[in-house]
Amino acid sequence: MSDHAEILEKAERLIEKLDVLLTEAAERFSLPAGGENPAMGDGRVFRWTRRGNRGYLKPIDFRAQVHLEDLLGIDRQKETLVRNTRQFLEGYEANNALLWGARGTGKSSLIRALVPAFDDEGLRLIEVGREDLRDLPEIVEAIAASPHRFILFCDDLSFGADDPGFKDLKALLDGALSTVSDRFLIYATSNRRHFMPEEAATTEGSGELHPEETVDEKISLSERFGLWLPFYPFSQELYLKVVAHWLSVFGVADVKGEAIEREALRWALARGSRSGRTARQFAKDYAGRWKMAVDEGRK
Repeated sequence: MSDHAEILEKAERLIEKLDVLLTEAAERFSLPAGGENPAMGDGRVFRWTRRGNRGYLKPIDFRAQVHLEDLLGIDRQKETLVRNTRQFLEGYEANNALLWGARGTGKSSLIRALVPAFDDEGLRLIEVGREDLRDLPEIVEAIAASPHRFILFCDDLSFGADDPGFKDLKALLDGALSTVSDRFLIYATSNRRHFMPEEAATTEGSGELHPEETVDEKISLSERFGLWLPFYPFSQELYLKVVAHWLSVFGVADVKGEAIEREALRWALARGSRSGRTARQFAKDYAGRWKMAVDEGRK
């Protein structure tokens, strides 16, 4: 045997041993078959996580930073989603929901704020990454024995034209999977109403004989959501109202004034966005500077 062949043979044996070790490690650190699922415990928020070749629900240390009363300017969206969630928790018919629109306007915050609002009624939240959408049957199976009801939360959801997760979620929402359960709803957020950029949702100039069929396919996923809740950019008046709210929450005295408003508007201009997120970020910065100045003045 030549030196070259001998080296190749040793390398192959080493690879085989490593493969065995990695498989054993993955099994050792995965949830044991039939073991207790965290969804049965006291956790309120979970994240679907893969370890090795298995997935499980990982509890998240959740501390609500935004409550329903903090979300201003989206009263209709808030009222609709709260009503839908209450129907779901009380065992009545309810819809999956798509929250779409401008960034930073409260889509994700509204969903997360449902957790403290309905904690006593058994609501649990599972965050599911876009890349894990193909695991939805496993997730549904993992919560099947739980006494709680779950919101599966897909944040900032979007797809490419040929993304496999697109058809998986579409099938689940359409009730085509055998694992469909009345124990969960899907709430998703997206900057786009149909999850795809316009160039992926159009076939103009593609040469297809029936381009309308391709367009229908691209928008069919969003149609699986019974509720469409649009979120729009903030007006200047609403933005400044939200700034004043958060300054008050953070304990700043005298939250109104032309000087503060000018600072807040410059902050928004620098970020190219008037939104609830931008307002809260400005308020945190201003509150920190204000409190530091107050404390230094006391020394």
